[in-house]
Amino acid sequence: MQARLADFIDRLQRAKTLDDLQSVILGLRDHIAVEHLVYHSVNSTGQQYAVLTYDPSWVERYVEEDFARIDPVVQGCFRRFHPVDWKRLDWSGRLSRNFLGEALNAGVGNQGYSVPIRGPNGQFAMFTVSDHMSDTRWEKFTGEYTGDLILVSHFVNQKALEIERGTDFYAMQNLSPREVDVLTMLAMGLNRAQAADSLAISEHTLRAYVESARFKLGASNTTQAVARAIAEGLVLL
Repeated sequence: MQARLADFIDRLQRAKTLDDLQSVILGLRDHIAVEHLVYHSVNSTGQQYAVLTYDPSWVERYVEEDFARIDPVVQGCFRRFHPVDWKRLDWSGRLSRNFLGEALNAGVGNQGYSVPIRGPNGQFAMFTVSDHMSDTRWEKFTGEYTGDLILVSHFVNQKALEIERGTDFYAMQNLSPREVDVLTMLAMGLNRAQAADSLAISEHTLRAYVESARFKLGASNTTQAVARAIAEGLVLL
C-alpha cells in the first residue's frame, strides 16, 4: 500500500475544492479495494461535510430516522480515541440489532473499521471503510493496513479543514528542528523506542518533543500531528 499511499497523498495535496477531495477519496476506495469508504465531519458550528459510497436511499433513511443516535459505530467513536472495529462493538440491544439488519440489507457490509478524529475547535469526524469479507480476510486486511488507514484519515481531515478553513482555522506555530526530526522518524514508521535510539535521545525526551509538536500543530494525538506536519510540508518523506 505504500506506493498507493504516496500517490494518494500527492493527489490529496493538490485538491483545492471539496469536489476535488471527493474525487481523491473515492479513488482511494478503489485503490485499497473495499466496497465502501466514508468520511464525515461535523465542526463546532454544526456544519457537516461527507463523502460516502452507500446507496443514496440508505443515506436518506439514515438521516430521516436519525439513526446516529442509536448507531453503535457513531456512539462507539464518540467514546473512543482509537480505531473501532465494528465486530467489537455491542450490537446486543433490540434497536441496535434492528438497525444492523437494515444496514446489512442496504449493502453497508458485514465488516467495518472506523477511525474517530477530533480536530480543532470542537470538530469531530469519522473515517470508515467497510466491506463484505469473511472474518479471516477482514482480520488480515485490518492487520496489514491499520496504520495506513489511521494516517490517511488524518490527512483527509486536514485537507477538508484546509479547504473549509474559516470556522475551524487554527494558527500554526513553527516547529523546532528537533521536533521536525522526531516527527520525521515517526512518519517513517519507527516506533518511539526506535526513533529515540536513532536520534540518540531518551524516550522521555522524545515524548516531550512529540507533545510540544502536537500542541503547536493543534493535533489531538501523535498520528494527527505527523499527518499535519507532512500536509504542511514541515516533514518531508
